[in-house]
Amino acid sequence: MSEHSHYIPPLADMAFVLEHWLNAPADWQRMPAFAALDADTARMVCEAAGDFCAGQLAPLNSSGDLQGCTLQAGQVRTPDGFAAAYQAYVQAGWPALACDASVGGQGLPGLLDAVLNEMIASSNHAWAMYLGIMHGAYACLHAHASAELQAQYLPKLVSGEWLATMCLTEPQAGSDLGLLRTQAQPAEDGSYRISGNKILISGGEQDLTDNIVHLVLARLPDAPAGTKGISLFLVPKKIPQADASWVPNTVYCDGIEKKMGIKGSATCAMRFESAQGWLIGQPHRGLAAMFIMMNSARLHVGLQGVGHAETAYQLALAYARERQQMRAVVRPAGATGAADAIVHHPAVRRILWDLRVWTQGMRALGYWCGHVIDLAAHAPDADERARAQALAALLTPIVKSLFTERGFQLASDALQVFGGYGYVHEYRIEQIVRDSRIAMIYEGTNQIQAADLLQRKVLASPDGLAPLLEAWRAEAALPSAHAATLQAWCDRLAQATQALAEDAAHDAELPARAAEDYLRLVGTVALAFAWCRAARVADPATHADKHDSARYCFDYVLPHAEHWLRLVQAARHRVAPL
Repeated sequence: MSEHSHYIPPLADMAFVLEHWLNAPADWQRMPAFAALDADTARMVCEAAGDFCAGQLAPLNSSGDLQGCTLQAGQVRTPDGFAAAYQAYVQAGWPALACDASVGGQGLPGLLDAVLNEMIASSNHAWAMYLGIMHGAYACLHAHASAELQAQYLPKLVSGEWLATMCLTEPQAGSDLGLLRTQAQPAEDGSYRISGNKILISGGEQDLTDNIVHLVLARLPDAPAGTKGISLFLVPKKIPQADASWVPNTVYCDGIEKKMGIKGSATCAMRFESAQGWLIGQPHRGLAAMFIMMNSARLHVGLQGVGHAETAYQLALAYARERQQMRAVVRPAGATGAADAIVHHPAVRRILWDLRVWTQGMRALGYWCGHVIDLAAHAPDADERARAQALAALLTPIVKSLFTERGFQLASDALQVFGGYGYVHEYRIEQIVRDSRIAMIYEGTNQIQAADLLQRKVLASPDGLAPLLEAWRAEAALPSAHAATLQAWCDRLAQATQALAEDAAHDAELPARAAEDYLRLVGTVALAFAWCRAARVADPATHADKHDSARYCFDYVLPHAEHWLRLVQAARHRVAPL
């Protein structure tokens, strides 16, 4: 296979976002938890993460896709090399990166964990699935578990000795968790006995760790109906005994799914037969505890979209530079012969520019979301923490939905650069198309994310969109080439939002009809904001490419906002059922 198959961590662009676009080191100095962290140390962390992902994970991506997982006698075998790569990951201390030092973590910002997760998804999405819920489970237990559970389970999760799962979905209860049937019966020893079936559980069984901490939603006997009657339980694969030994719990993997993509990830059907578990948080308040885990996961899923787009861009650009086909309309300097590299063909250039501008713009927005979450937890001022929390609430559904949708579409566009070769596994791009599609579905479908943004957040209060608009208008108030255009779109978005709120008062279904197009509209303006800021902070002598990308965004990408705005306005007209 040619050299275009290898993943190259985009460390220079990551450093640009961290140090210039975000100016994160200055904020770290203001936060006591991160005051010892500087730009040089952050660069070292990113470089080490890139070396691990490019050297250990990327070489297993294609082979893992071809080999897949197997299940024998209830035991899952992951593709060759996956377990060894995980042990290398643990030995290097990566699981502890953004965990609290009090439980063995390194205490670094979640922003650096976001950088790590983007690179892991870029290099091997299937492998990433086994640890995808790790940090969310840590956050959930750290916030809601009893002191005894924290002491017993947190150090093992933080070190990476054990992995975790999130067990929500049941055959009859997908996105509607109010329909779940799994039962929890109190036991005399203060624990519970969990019985029920869960499906589509990533890493429900695996050979990377000898214990798995399942976080399971279930109903207590006195639970009210619907989502208000759901509790959360910790149900380990192996349970502790009085003599400090660990014995198998009655938790079983009944099957693994044959899937379109991420074939190296074991997606399991799990059965709990009076399995011993322990309550996390308060009875009937399981969703509140679970959402800490889900919100963390949604940022990381959004970054999977960035990872897919980045790898697709690298593959397509490398191939376009070496593939000779026909003469370009305007030939490159010094060109001879009957054909030119297709990178010089206008149609291919448009695809590559879309890939670059979306990928790097999404990276800036995704890291912004991660940084804002850090500020919400660690900023020294209470008002700043509250503002950051409100901003993170708006950014999270945008990052999850828009990034995964664009990641899939950009991977498909990149495949077009390869022509027929793109459909061949050897060139890797067809795997990215297949792997990227699931991210639009799990951790809350993109339709649910759109409803969350518009219905639960923007329209829930008169100033629902204000945190985003304030940030964007603050950028538009600074002198730059694209500030006036960004300001105009902030005004148009505010007007469209106000019109939606007024019309929704007389049409309860309107927000649901408009939600997806509204999220795309907001996301497109968000991308313009990202490139407006990038062009302002980029030194033309060292980052001329940023100015070129910003111009492309405002000339070719931002006009799509007109399309989404018209569809949001068209949502006033009811759509009849079929």
